[in-house]
Amino acid sequence: MTDNYRGTVEVGGPTDVRRLPGLTIVKIAVGPMNNNAYLLRCTQTDEGLLIDAANEPDRLRGLIAFEGPPVSAVLTTHRHYDHWQALAEIADAAGAAVYAGDEDADELPVAVDERLHHGDEVTVGDVSLEIIALRGHTPGSVAALYRDPEGVAHLFTGDSLFPGGVGKTWSGEDFDRLYADVVARVFDVLPDDTWFYPGHGDDSTLGAQRPHLGEWRARGW
Repeated sequence: MTDNYRGTVEVGGPTDVRRLPGLTIVKIAVGPMNNNAYLLRCTQTDEGLLIDAANEPDRLRGLIAFEGPPVSAVLTTHRHYDHWQALAEIADAAGAAVYAGDEDADELPVAVDERLHHGDEVTVGDVSLEIIALRGHTPGSVAALYRDPEGVAHLFTGDSLFPGGVGKTWSGEDFDRLYADVVARVFDVLPDDTWFYPGHGDDSTLGAQRPHLGEWRARGW
């Protein structure tokens, strides 16, 4: 890890920047619900992708042009309105393609160019991101995984995984589905040093959260 990145940002405050050999990650907090938005920029090609055009389009316009041209794509992690309020304006301003999970795509305010499924891959310049479907918070929630060939894995989880638990669900069936996906598709296959970036609040690692999986299962949220 470089540049003293901690993953702690505040609405109205500065960005936090992580510089990896192949990818620059910039985190910002926006809007009344303290949403995180993430710029991912390939260090070799300067191509960029924004994860969740949540709010405050003026600030996001600055973010998407950080150290390079405006992003070529915007990935929306799920259909809840607080994660896409600036999507139409940012996608239009950048001329960017829009990506979203297939089952959430029709709920977004713009046409989705690429409907994502579990196991899909999207690219940002020379960088590949693996799409992981994490069903339950919404039917089409997706996470994006970057496997840094020179370091740890980096996982952008939207509202499906936070420090302290999985995302909010509205039924026992939805919780069971989300918990099962998070365990089988994240904790069972990725190492403890995997760093994850949630849709709200601070980042964490899988290792810091793994001891609490049983607690989450027992409490049902």
